[in-house]
Amino acid sequence: MAAATPVRRLPGDRAVTTRVSTDAMIRVDQAGEYGAARIYAGQLAVMGGRSRVAGEIRHMAAQEQRHLEGFDALMTRRGVRPTLFAPAWHVAGFALGAITALIGPTAAMAATVAVETVIDEHYGEQSDALADGSDPELKAMIDDYRGDEVAHRDTAAGHSDGAFPLLQAAIRAGVRAAIAVATRV
Repeated sequence: MAAATPVRRLPGDRAVTTRVSTDAMIRVDQAGEYGAARIYAGQLAVMGGRSRVAGEIRHMAAQEQRHLEGFDALMTRRGVRPTLFAPAWHVAGFALGAITALIGPTAAMAATVAVETVIDEHYGEQSDALADGSDPELKAMIDDYRGDEVAHRDTAAGHSDGAFPLLQAAIRAGVRAAIAVATRV
């Protein structure tokens, strides 16, 4: 079998890069934390304190608020613009939380499993991309917040027991689409 021929670059060729800028990372992460805070707000608006999982949701919501405040501060310090879709995340996040809570506590927890599964993957990819030491502050935030997101997923999984697989698949697809949009716009 012949050895592969290396690709040669010509003068003027653009460098091919898959690395997302740290500004885009901050923008998408802030948007995601904002969306998560809105999901929990929607769930709590419907369930209030009446649900067996309301205490867990309040705890997760407080952690998401901490994450959001961290990214808000970082955006301000670094002059990173927010996603233009923030108003859509405001409505969509609350609606997702409220609708899943209306279905019931198990559906609300299944939604959390779906969202946090994608966020764990997303933060893992970002952490790997920052492993070169290019932005230690952002990497430390991502690694810290990722730990909370994994705990949210695991807690919610204990309350949802694999329920609503189609709902979870749809939510995972929606979160991936939101990440793609917020990274660019």
